[in-house]
Amino acid sequence: MYDYMRALHARFCREPELQKVRAELDRSYREIKARLGQQDQETLLQLADMENELREETSLTSFIAGFQMGMGIAGELEPYCFEDEEEKQVIERAKAGHPHIKI
Repeated sequence: MYDYMRALHARFCREPELQKVRAELDRSYREIKARLGQQDQETLLQLADMENELREETSLTSFIAGFQMGMGIAGELEPYCFEDEEEKQVIERAKAGHPHIKI
């Protein structure tokens, strides 16, 4: 089930194109890299990776919760049938036009 939800999430949750933000991030990354030593750079990259992982997991969890809520709402709704509705209207019109006839 989790894999199915992950596939649905990948299909329907598209990240917006953020060219400006990505360019700013790249610039900031190069600036930080120039100022930090090798060990600090590795630590910073590990933090960035963990943040990305957390974002992906949060996005998937949010998608699953919304999907479950939607399924719950859909389960509470009665199925709609156009033919049944039309039949009810015909019966109501017949009752209104001939109140003495019992249907």
